Amino acid sequence: MDQVQLDKIRARIATFPKTPGVYLMKDRDGRVLYIGKAKDLRARVSSYFQPSADLLNTRGPDIARMVESVDGIDFLECESEVDAIIKESRLIKDVQPPHNAMLKDDKTFPYIEVTTRDDFPGVYVTRSPRLTGSKLYGPFLSVTAIRDAMNALQKVFKFRTCELDIRDGDESRRFFRPCLLHAINQCTAPCADLVTKGAYRKDVDRLKNFMASKRTALIREMKREMVEASEELRFEEAATLRDRLKAIESLSISGNPGEHIQPEAFFVDPAKGLEKLGEILALESPPRSMECMDIAHLQGEATVGSLICFIDGKPFKPGYRKFKIKTVEGIDDYASIREVIARRYRYAADGEELYPDVILIDGGLGQLHAGMEAFSAMDVRPPMVISIAKREEEIFVQAKSAPIRLPRNNPALKLLQAMRDEAHRFAQHYHHTLRTKSTFGGGGGSAPPPRRRNPRRR
Repeated sequence: MDQVQLDKIRARIATFPKTPGVYLMKDRDGRVLYIGKAKDLRARVSSYFQPSADLLNTRGPDIARMVESVDGIDFLECESEVDAIIKESRLIKDVQPPHNAMLKDDKTFPYIEVTTRDDFPGVYVTRSPRLTGSKLYGPFLSVTAIRDAMNALQKVFKFRTCELDIRDGDESRRFFRPCLLHAINQCTAPCADLVTKGAYRKDVDRLKNFMASKRTALIREMKREMVEASEELRFEEAATLRDRLKAIESLSISGNPGEHIQPEAFFVDPAKGLEKLGEILALESPPRSMECMDIAHLQGEATVGSLICFIDGKPFKPGYRKFKIKTVEGIDDYASIREVIARRYRYAADGEELYPDVILIDGGLGQLHAGMEAFSAMDVRPPMVISIAKREEEIFVQAKSAPIRLPRNNPALKLLQAMRDEAHRFAQHYHHTLRTKSTFGGGGGSAPPPRRRNPRRR
């Protein structure tokens, strides 16, 4: 890399915020070479281009060669480090950059799941949570760390991790032989009727309170015990406490089930979701065709709109559309929504094609009003327009001032969330498959199309 190009990249990095986020390194054709995450975007990305950087020894020959061919860098700012890690994983799976060695598979981040409908709740580490009847914690960023934490927690709260169907009042439990976990004092053995339902529930409630707390008191106590064991030369015990402490501290690096949603980790019965949605929106019958739109941009530049289509509750890829916003200057989501609606539905307004049964807009009441303003200029109105606000997952419906709030496990909400997240993914994908520098203010030729992964089958 020559000095002119290096100075250009360093000047670009100097504009990066010192906040968590995801960065995307690109070649001269605009192809994404590498995607990474950072607690501090400016510090992390600049470390690749410092004179003292020894990338060959610290990152390996592949990354060292890749950095030499970097021509531009973009970033996506995130609210937290956890948000950055999850977004990095999603983008790597979607874009498949050639120099990312990890996170390219279809695995999701794991959760801790506590079953709530069982007489004796079980506690599990899972990548495929139940839709109902459980309390979730996570997603967690390391499956190894969370399994170590589970082992440490089980020594304290003595919950069961087996899949047995254990029911209170089942007399046959008195003749059941408990497993090894009871012998080593890690489970109170409800399978063998060695603990009452009430006593077991108290242990599980203590675990749930612990998972919902900051855990500072327990961590402080464990540190004190570790120091005492070390001073008394009980080094094996001190090492065990150290490992447990490390496992417990790893629980703090996790997401929130309501904010860091992994739609691929949850399966929704499309028929049930459509049926519930039809009831909620007071439709004559469950909707069959639905479309969802999202607006995305990179630092106010290259604003794009995405529109995805679901038929009978499932993605219909031939119906996907993407729009490069042409009439809006700067960041104006409302104006961008109006442009996308005018361009996408002008034929439906002229009676040359049909509207979908439901049109979903990613956003709150303001985005819905912007959409309705665009539709009001058309001769033919759509049958149903709604929006979904991400933070509280509120659903706004045309001609209704109050939003609809549904339980998190409601099939209709899950379906709308899946559509919203797919529209957002498609919008971000459009950013990273734009192949020319002119897209971001430069010149250049086009690159070959990105490699695509086969869809995951369930």
